[in-house]
Amino acid sequence: MKKGKLIVFSAPSGAGKTTIVRHLLGLPELHLEFSISATSRGPRGQETHGKDYHFMPLSEFKQHIRNDDFLEWEEVYADNFYGTLKSEVEKIREQGKNVIFDIDVSGGLRIKRKFPEETLAIFVKPPSVDELKRRLKERSTESEEKIAMRIAKSSAELATAPLFDVIVENQDLDFAKQKAYDLVNDFVNKD
Repeated sequence: MKKGKLIVFSAPSGAGKTTIVRHLLGLPELHLEFSISATSRGPRGQETHGKDYHFMPLSEFKQHIRNDDFLEWEEVYADNFYGTLKSEVEKIREQGKNVIFDIDVSGGLRIKRKFPEETLAIFVKPPSVDELKRRLKERSTESEEKIAMRIAKSSAELATAPLFDVIVENQDLDFAKQKAYDLVNDFVNKD
């Protein structure tokens, strides 16, 4: 059985990458399975362990770092770690499925560097920083302080866009979903 490929979606918070990834996961012809990231933060809203994230205490996360269990990991904010467990990715790939990631830009670029030929790295770009702020406020899942932190971080994230294989601008969600589908479909069906 042929090993699955890796599809990375990265963007600033609020750009729409999670919405696009969920859309693609619902299309069986793409043979996608979501890579569930590990995190040291607690659940937000309706998030559940093992579905949205592998939630773990900070001490456990740091032990996984020491054991070299992560394909990539990042301290996104102070004591707020995210990472991709190697075991999670290998399990999916060994089943011949393609792994789709909804991941921060640093982690996405690390995966691309480790697997340059097997990875399609897509950057989802918001139409503007103002629109990004509006979307984050509309979610109602975070404090004003957290939103301000995310907006401050977005300019550095936007600067990494040219390092990705392709940029999908999410001005119109239906158009962005179709463009993402076309890119992913071409990539997973290419030998």
